[in-house]
Amino acid sequence: MNSLKGFLYGLATSVTFGLIPLFTLPLMKGGMALDSILFYRFLFATLALAGMMKLHKESFSIERKDIPVLLLLAGFYTASALFLFWGYDFMGAGVATTLHFTYPVFVTLLMLILFHERASWVTWLAIVLAIYGVAKLSLKGGELVLDPLGMVIVLLSAVGYASYITTVNKSRVKTMNSRKLAFYVFVFTTILFAVKAFLNEGIQPIPDAMSLTNLILLAVVPTVISNITLVLAVHHIGGTLTSILGAMEPVTAVCIGAFVFSEEFTWQEAFGIALILVAVTMIILGKPIQNTLSTVVRMIRPRHA
Repeated sequence: MNSLKGFLYGLATSVTFGLIPLFTLPLMKGGMALDSILFYRFLFATLALAGMMKLHKESFSIERKDIPVLLLLAGFYTASALFLFWGYDFMGAGVATTLHFTYPVFVTLLMLILFHERASWVTWLAIVLAIYGVAKLSLKGGELVLDPLGMVIVLLSAVGYASYITTVNKSRVKTMNSRKLAFYVFVFTTILFAVKAFLNEGIQPIPDAMSLTNLILLAVVPTVISNITLVLAVHHIGGTLTSILGAMEPVTAVCIGAFVFSEEFTWQEAFGIALILVAVTMIILGKPIQNTLSTVVRMIRPRHA
């Protein structure tokens, strides 16, 4: 029963995160600037998390030593969100979300470069498949069908998210309560987007009730709910299976792009997406794959007297 709950929480996490384009694209088409959208998203998410922490009677206290790490995490999270939303100006939401989902590849590379954690042959094969998948998304008959600047922008969103994950895993806030961690990251992220907006055109007022609805849903569904269900999924079925279920994120975004926003979807894009999902799954299941292959080799290897 707990496993079933865990799978449902994991699916809820990936599907809700994949709904970002559903709430974001109407706001962009309505004339709202990225800075304003992101400011309201994280402001409302922060308020929602504060309410949840109050409801659960959780402490808001943190140590002074935690502040620099939280600011760094907020910077990475800000960069990831900004580059992903910016990428929607250059390509379809489904393709952009798929490119963003290459972040496990960058996590592997960061761990290798910064902490000298060796990657297995399975991981390197996965990286090659991911690069080939990105090429299938962006090349058609030898011609580049995606704006190269747009590709770089969206891949930077993946690098930002990978940096966020790596920092959480290797910093002193690793043991912090997940809601508290998300709350302070969102607080600092809101401040960063407020400063950025004021340095440009300022924070736009919310134009109408529909925009307010989309902003609230953007803050609650793919931001707050996805974080809560992620924690519950990991508790019930562990991080590995939860990460595998995360492959539904780009699938959800592609379906929304095709069915809601009438974005073109080709077999080549489907093949590219499939390669990326296979690559990410291989990275997540690297050790089980190696162990299984080792067992098979031992079973078929000729026995010598």
